[in-house]
Amino acid sequence: MSISGITNTALSGMRAQTARVGAIANNIANSSTPDYARLNTSLTSTEPGVRAIVEPTTLNVDLANELTAMIEAEQSYKANAAIFETGADMREMLMSIKRD
Repeated sequence: MSISGITNTALSGMRAQTARVGAIANNIANSSTPDYARLNTSLTSTEPGVRAIVEPTTLNVDLANELTAMIEAEQSYKANAAIFETGADMREMLMSIKRD
């Protein structure tokens, strides 16, 4: 995989986790709303990377599960951001070597 492929994959992961956090925030904000349809986020593999699919479910909102999912999304976002930064650093280093 090329450096641009790595950064694109990491970027898609950050976008997917952003969508996931949005759904979780919506669930938390509407947890006491009658007849609210909890949003579920599933991640699917794409070329390159990952995509978030947000769909309503018939489940009730469980705040403990939502908060756990929020922590998971935060950690996943941070991991993808670190990969993105590493890929960008590698690209910069390669461009520097090429210039010299």
